[in-house]
Amino acid sequence: MRVVLLTYGSRGDVEPIVALAAKLRELGSEAVVCAPPDEEFVTLMDRAGVPHVPLGPSVRELMSVAKPDPFGLAAGLVDARFDILAKTAEGADAIVAAGLMPAGARTVAEQLGIRYVFASYQLYGLQKAVWQTDVARINAFYQQPLNKHLTELGLPPVDNVRDHVFTDRPWLAADPVICPLEGVTELDVVQTGAWILPDSRPLSDELEEFLNAGEPPVYVGFGSMHLHAAPELGRLAVDILRARGRRVVLARGWADLDVEDCFVVGDVNQQALFPRVAAVIHHGGAGTTHTATRAGAPQVVVPQIADQPLFAARVAELGIGAAHDGPTPTYESLSAALATALDPATAARAKEVAGTVRTDGTEVAAKMLLEQG
Repeated sequence: MRVVLLTYGSRGDVEPIVALAAKLRELGSEAVVCAPPDEEFVTLMDRAGVPHVPLGPSVRELMSVAKPDPFGLAAGLVDARFDILAKTAEGADAIVAAGLMPAGARTVAEQLGIRYVFASYQLYGLQKAVWQTDVARINAFYQQPLNKHLTELGLPPVDNVRDHVFTDRPWLAADPVICPLEGVTELDVVQTGAWILPDSRPLSDELEEFLNAGEPPVYVGFGSMHLHAAPELGRLAVDILRARGRRVVLARGWADLDVEDCFVVGDVNQQALFPRVAAVIHHGGAGTTHTATRAGAPQVVVPQIADQPLFAARVAELGIGAAHDGPTPTYESLSAALATALDPATAARAKEVAGTVRTDGTEVAAKMLLEQG
């Protein structure tokens, strides 16, 4: 069986698709990933042994711009799917699409006569409460470029891009504990569990030495967020932790954070690091939230965009950390959230919940593809 997997977005959009592709290849199938050309994604797929077909512009460069052109991006991505994706999927048995609204992928699959699956990593787009505004927003970006291609193919236009892309039976690649489905949507959602790429990389000798030299530090990192709304967030978090006498591991991320008097890391194995920290202060991306929850690390979530407020709220609801109200904390508000995360009761609860997080999501999804053909 040959599967083409498509995604566009930051690390949190790419790594789950790579995880599924790696599992498919482990089970004897052929799998290739169409994803952005960023160097870190190339490295990620090399490490996972997954072939990579570049599709779309650099995400890191795009997100470094305070006001990118979403209409131009949407049109360019739709064009690339009808070109690069269509060529890559010739002779394939299925297309699995995720990440930033993969408009065009379903039509490519239908034109090739192969199976199409849309997968979401979070509940935001599936919520009944946001459906109507979501339809209008997505149509504004994607309807015209998608319908242009449909017209050229002699196909009827689409009046609701979101529903067309999602289908009546989307997959949810998220853990049921972190993303419970009950009452959220009327769609026939298939929840596979999160798609986690195992990471066996050792921590650096320097980081190991730092971890062993004192009490567990607090990890501060905001992934691919450039923190346009809160450029001093890293400095603020470190100042608060220093005032509490806490050691800090600071992840540079795409905001290129660098604060003196703490251990600064680049790309690091979070699966190995998070079980050894006292807490994780982060942005609430799907990947970081799942990794921290699975590691049993208390969390402070400072959500910046999109689905991140939902993950923040769930962390607080589960009692495994604190959700900051909004993307721009003050010294007082972030201090209060941190106090909750560092409470011994929160740490105990985080360890309890960690044992309930599923780790078989990629195997469940891969076997569904293989068994259903």
